[in-house]
Amino acid sequence: YARCQHHPKRPRPERSAMLLPTSSSSARALSLRGPASKQLHTAALPCGRVRPPTRRLEPSAAASLGSQQQPHERRRDIVASAAQLEAAPEAAAVKMSDIHMWNGKRLQTQVLPLAENTVSIRSLDWDRDRFDIEFGLEEGTTYNSFLIFGKDKTALVDASHEKFHDLYLATLEGELKKMGRAIDYIVVSHTEPDHSGLIPAVLDRYPEAIVCGSKVCLTFLQGLTHRPFTPQQVKGGDKIDLGGGHVLEFVMAPNLHWPDTMFSFDHATGVMYTCDAFGLHYCTEDAFDVDVKAMLPHYRFYFDCLMKPNAKSVTTALRKVKDLPYETIANGHGPILKFNVPELVGDYQNWASNIEKGKASVAVFYASDYGFSDRLSQTLARGITKAGVQTEMVDMLSADPQEVVAVAARNAGLIVMAPPNDSPEARTSLAALTSAVKKSTTVLLAESFGGRDEPVDTLKRSLTDVGATLLTAPLRVKELPAQALYQAFEEAGTDLAQALTCKDRLAELKSISSDKFKAIARISSGLYVVTAAHNNARSAMVASWVSQASFEPLGLTVAIAKDRAIESLMQVGDTFVLNALGEDDFSATMRHFLQRFTAGQDRFEASVGESVARVRAGVANATDSTRNETTLPAAYHCQAGQVRGKCGGKCGQILTF
Repeated sequence: YARCQHHPKRPRPERSAMLLPTSSSSARALSLRGPASKQLHTAALPCGRVRPPTRRLEPSAAASLGSQQQPHERRRDIVASAAQLEAAPEAAAVKMSDIHMWNGKRLQTQVLPLAENTVSIRSLDWDRDRFDIEFGLEEGTTYNSFLIFGKDKTALVDASHEKFHDLYLATLEGELKKMGRAIDYIVVSHTEPDHSGLIPAVLDRYPEAIVCGSKVCLTFLQGLTHRPFTPQQVKGGDKIDLGGGHVLEFVMAPNLHWPDTMFSFDHATGVMYTCDAFGLHYCTEDAFDVDVKAMLPHYRFYFDCLMKPNAKSVTTALRKVKDLPYETIANGHGPILKFNVPELVGDYQNWASNIEKGKASVAVFYASDYGFSDRLSQTLARGITKAGVQTEMVDMLSADPQEVVAVAARNAGLIVMAPPNDSPEARTSLAALTSAVKKSTTVLLAESFGGRDEPVDTLKRSLTDVGATLLTAPLRVKELPAQALYQAFEEAGTDLAQALTCKDRLAELKSISSDKFKAIARISSGLYVVTAAHNNARSAMVASWVSQASFEPLGLTVAIAKDRAIESLMQVGDTFVLNALGEDDFSATMRHFLQRFTAGQDRFEASVGESVARVRAGVANATDSTRNETTLPAAYHCQAGQVRGKCGGKCGQILTF
């Protein structure tokens, strides 16, 4: 949804003047603040951000509606049954803290009963608009933490983000004091800072607590806490008895989406604690999945951003937990899954399985907890999956040599992040990798910026000597990674995926019937340059699938393929500019932006005349709309929201502005 704010110094144009493309020879620009889907999306710009009311149907109405729909559709429309809503915690049992401000953004905690002797502490980050630099948020996020009061022992499952320090600790201590308990176990699902950032502070207050985690997790935690603690390494199938039937069983789930991730299952309550898996960035006072229809776009977007690059790990984890009788999924972000667990878990299974059916695949070798290897490897993997190619993540510091050989043999492409040069495990993995690389394998090398990187030139010689083909020169990191570097890595991943699938893509194009081509040619459109910028990253592309969607409110549709580089800069709340090319003197601009750019290359490096100068000014308008007064003859500013819908098949989702 969007509200159009016309330039204050320009007269409001008549409806006929809003039609695009314009016949004027000068460039027109439409500045839009809005999100972009992680799939192919079509954008439209309606005015007035209105959130549709939640549908809570009476049982009779629900039955009537359900009788006319397929089960899959029924789940999307009916929020929750009357029985389910009655089972939700009473309002009196839910405690909300006062709102605290942090850097101008609202923070709040919510406490509510989750199950028998189990309490959820949800840290509500209402205004967070971006996560891990790579993707934007529309509705904030939450960080979910849990207390389990066994008959004999008390366990804390995960903590919260460091920004919640005072607020979270006061809430945590209040709940423990009410029960007359201290913390006996701290279960760390994984060490990503948004879940473990406050574990050092919790240890300061409860130094006798035993910290439970995977082997990799405890290693990471030593560097995070910088203080002594009592560790207890757990493996898949291990159990901890808290008393009163509360037996926690652990399931190793690496790469969801960190290498140290594990699930915990409470046999007394049927609650499975999954941290990032099955989460969503969606901040609401509804602690449970009572409004599935509102949740689903965020649930799918979260999967695409974080879990899709690890599709093999998703299917492996689901296979490990298939025999556990879980009834509730206590995730780390967003509403807890309680009323629609089979359907939402089924979505993960279907989405991950569809990715695994791809013809090509790429193995990403990285070094966990070393420099920026984790983050940059995930960014590369995301770029690969944008182009419809599956990935397989392998930690060189913990993988078995036989596993390295098997992974290298079954993947058409390889990415190798430079590991630490003083690690015996890394040397063993590199030796196994070099011995297994096939001559037809396409390889991409990248630095990790860890301070002790194995030189990428040495890696290059080792791999080329055995017949591997390098996609491009190694990706080098010369300074602390910022958004422009992440953008370059994502584009490099996409380039690798496209190189592996180019023959298949050409074959698909040739298979399209002439009737379809004729139908597409009848769709009215024009030629435009879409530009976007965020922080120190910027991009541009030529767009032809642009048309007007409505007069009132003023709306446009813009189609952008899911593997285009600019897609990552068109997130929720981001600004982009639609530059409508005039009829005169546009060929130089077109030639410039139609050329093939290398990963991370600035689309505005080479000047080709005044037309490109206008487009460059349009990019500046993406972050500074006041420049419209001097650079563009007309401008419309829109605050855009997000509506996603299915378009079916390979095109993914539709995004509407």
